[in-house]
Formats: sequence, C-alpha cells, structure tokens
Amino acid sequence: MTDYRVNVQAEGRHAYDIVIKDHFYGLLEELPRLSCQTRKVCIVTDKKVASIYLQEVFELVQGLCGALKVFVFEEGEARKNLDTVSRLYEFLIRNHYDRKDLLLALGGGVTGDLTGFAAATYLRGIDFIQVPTSLLSQVDSSIGGKTGVDFQGHKNMVGAFYMPKLVYINISTLTTLSDREYRSGLGEVIKHGLIRDADYYRWILDNRAGILSRDPETMAHMVEGSVRIKKEVVEEDPREQGIRALLNYGHTFGHAIEKEMNFALTHGECVGIGSVLATALSAARGLISMEEYEQIRQLFQSLNFPDLPDSLSEDQVIKEMKHDKKMEQGIISFILLNRIGQAGIFRDVTEEEMRRFIEGSLARHKVPRYISFVDSFPMNAAGKILKYKMREEAARDLGLSDQ
Repeated sequence: MTDYRVNVQAEGRHAYDIVIKDHFYGLLEELPRLSCQTRKVCIVTDKKVASIYLQEVFELVQGLCGALKVFVFEEGEARKNLDTVSRLYEFLIRNHYDRKDLLLALGGGVTGDLTGFAAATYLRGIDFIQVPTSLLSQVDSSIGGKTGVDFQGHKNMVGAFYMPKLVYINISTLTTLSDREYRSGLGEVIKHGLIRDADYYRWILDNRAGILSRDPETMAHMVEGSVRIKKEVVEEDPREQGIRALLNYGHTFGHAIEKEMNFALTHGECVGIGSVLATALSAARGLISMEEYEQIRQLFQSLNFPDLPDSLSEDQVIKEMKHDKKMEQGIISFILLNRIGQAGIFRDVTEEEMRRFIEGSLARHKVPRYISFVDSFPMNAAGKILKYKMREEAARDLGLSDQ
C-alpha cells in the first residue's frame, strides 16, 4: 500500500503537505484538517477527468464541507486562458464564494495551474488544494505554488506564486492515462534526476521496464522520488530567484517548440525534445561526456519521445524563444548539465549556438545538412568525439553503415 507524506516548508515554516496514496479515501482524513466543515468547496475539473473521477471525489467531499459545487470546463491547453478563469470567477460570484471558502483542483496541469491562479486572484486570494491526476501534474506542476494561464498563445505568461494548502496524489490515477499522457510526465521525472540527483537518474535507467509497464510499486517510488527533489528545490528558492530556475531544464527550447506547434505536442513531449537539445549543447561544450549524452538521448528514445518535428524551422523556434519569460535584458538563460545530477544556469549561449543545435536536430535525416551541422562543433576533445559519433549514427540511421 502506498503511503507517503512529504512536508513542504516556506520561509522556514510549514506551508503544506504532499500526501501520496493509491486511493482517494485519504481525503476523508485530510480535508477536516483544513476546517472544511464550515466552508464552501468548489471542485474545478475538466470534462475528461470529470467523466472518470468526479463522482467518486464528489461523494467523498460532499459530507466533509458546508456546501459543494462543481465547475467543469473543456479539457486541453487551449482552455488554459483568461476566458476560462473569467467564467470561473463568474461561477464563484454567482454562488457566493467568499474568502473563507476553498477551491479543489481535480485534474492535470492545466486544471491545477488555472485553479491556482483563480484562487490567487479571486477576492485577493482564497485557499485551494491540488488533487493532481496526471503524472506531469503529480511530479511537477502541483508542487511549488506556480500558477498561471497562457496569454495569446504564450505559455504561462500571466500568473502568480501562490501555495496550495494541500497536494493529494492518488497514484492509481496513472493507470487510466493514455500512453502519450503518461509519457509526457516522464520527461519531468528524467529532468529531476539529471539536474539534481544522479542516483535517482540511475534508478530510472535500471527500472525502465517497471516504469513503462506502470508497476504500482515502481510508480510509487518514482513519484515519491520526483516529489522530494522538486520540493527540496522550491524550498531553497520559492520564487525562482536562483536555484529554482534549474527546474527549467529543457523548457527554454521546449516552450518555444510547444508554441510553434500550436500545442499539437504535449508539454511533456516538448520538454523531452528540449532536454535532448540541452544535453547535446552540454556535451558540445565539454560539460558532460559523449557517452553520457548518448545514454540520455537513448533513454528518451526508449520511452518513445518524439523527435523535433521537421515542419519547424530554426528561425521560428529562436523567434519564439525570445518571448520566453525567463529572458532578462535581452539574454536568454539556459539550463545545462555540469554533470549528471548537477545543472547550472548559463547566460552566454549565443544565437549562433541555438541555431546550430536546432538546425542539426531538424537535419538529422538529411545527410549533407546534418554532416555540416556536426562539422560545426568546436574542435575541443568533446567536440571531436561528438562529431565522430554523430556522423557514425547518421550513417547507421540511413543504412549507409556496415554496422
């Protein structure tokens, strides 16, 4: 039976608990601790999640609070905007929710981000709790108090830092995810090991079979491991003034790709593509070895992450990267690996470097262009090895090698 409790601190004081179980019944114990008996609760969820979990959660919560209402919206990233938030405000006003009441976000990252932002801004702030049902939301977006919505297609451009009062994770919800939805969360799981914990990264490598088969014990260990890494980082830097930026590994490339693909790829898929690009850049700079780069690339490949779509151009991606909210004084910050388990913030990545790696990824199956990309690597030891290995790999992929 899965039963973990992780305490999150903020400014030296207890902020909230992250409870990890394999059922929803634990809400019967957790909600009374928030004095829900005298409060109105509003469950916020999307249509897809509502069709699977709303009845069970509604019946559990109904007897624990003063009154209970449900706000349901259409699922998908396209609904994560101020229009949906506005409709939620109207619903809360119409049903007389006040500052003492509570929102409950039931769903994935879109629902959690949107509900958190509404909670942060409605009546200048009311309490909310996260009940994440996707892997990505369980290991990443529900933790740390980042809330927000997209604006005119730009990812998370409007938002606030606002901590939940509880994060309640039921890992059994992971069994109902599609393969694509589940894979999307794995990009964040791998990222946590790469930037912070080499032992956890090695555990992922050794337990790929159990992760892909969704073995309950393996999933519980995976989620708990990622949760602890994320919570340690946000405790050190709750408002992203320093080390928390490391959690953006793969996101600078990833957000731009996500926007340019008009969200046809999931956030997690784009983070995976971005992580491979950032890893290649780390290797080309000699920060990690070619063997480590290959191992990471093959890990993403073995988990069925997509390649960078060849419908994109380097100009499109770079243009969108310049709209990234992490850009400061015209300089884009990149998170690169100093070694596996330790990342750093780099502000000296040139547009030429960005262009080279995006172009190279797009040119992977076009030999002349790809070889030109490989030959542009710096002539240090790491660059020479990377050139040789990637030339060899391109030839093998195209059937031009004897191997």
